[in-house]
Amino acid sequence: MATYDIRPLQLRILDILMAIDKVCKEHGLRYYIIAGTLLGAVRHKGFIPWDDDLDIGMPRADYDQLIANASQWLPAPFEAICMENDSTYPLPFAKVQDGSTTLIERMHMKYVGGIYLDVFPLDGMPDSRLAQRFHFMRYFLYKKILYFIYRDPYRHGKGMSSWIPLLCRKLFTLKGVQESMRCMMRSYDFDRCNQVVDHDDGLRGVMSKDILGTPTPILFEGKKVWGVENPHLYLKQKYGEYMVVPPHSGQRQHNFYYLNLDKPYKEYEE
Repeated sequence: MATYDIRPLQLRILDILMAIDKVCKEHGLRYYIIAGTLLGAVRHKGFIPWDDDLDIGMPRADYDQLIANASQWLPAPFEAICMENDSTYPLPFAKVQDGSTTLIERMHMKYVGGIYLDVFPLDGMPDSRLAQRFHFMRYFLYKKILYFIYRDPYRHGKGMSSWIPLLCRKLFTLKGVQESMRCMMRSYDFDRCNQVVDHDDGLRGVMSKDILGTPTPILFEGKKVWGVENPHLYLKQKYGEYMVVPPHSGQRQHNFYYLNLDKPYKEYEE
């Protein structure tokens, strides 16, 4: 568990959510608070007390619109960062970050940015479980290659552990893997499928589109935002007995390498 005061971080991330909420409602875009954020809204009426991030999901068409127009639609200091607009970005989903802050998550993956909210594209999936499994074999292969391309190959020394990252850098380019991954994730259209998915959640994230339904108002930290239409079914599938608070040992939290809520990340880079 991290030792810093988490509440100021939570409130700054909440500001990002409210900016996205305003943009989405102004431009007719769908989004849902999902994962631990939705769990926090239902169980704690806001952030899970030890949670230091926030997640939303957007159907792919809406996600693409947000990414394409973020520089015009989002107010300063907020900015969208993703593989669509940054060739060095190592993840298959976007972040909307606060450019007036600095955050480095892990020392061995020194992507410097601000504190953020994760924005996951929601895609369609085939009904066949076999086809779903094959789809995810490809997805996690691409994701692992991305990790090895971006990771410091000598993180564990110059022995055998460095060979795979070095080989991936010779065989693949970051841009090429990103494009292949993006194309694969878009294979099935969200609005035409009965089953949909947040790819980052693996097969566990595959569910009936009716569970998400129409974005539905829900209170989060006293603010009215959009959640899924059937939160009980969503949370039951993801977490089981979701109203049971886990023991201290199960309360997961980031342990950031560097965090500064008062220093713009571009100043840190300089």
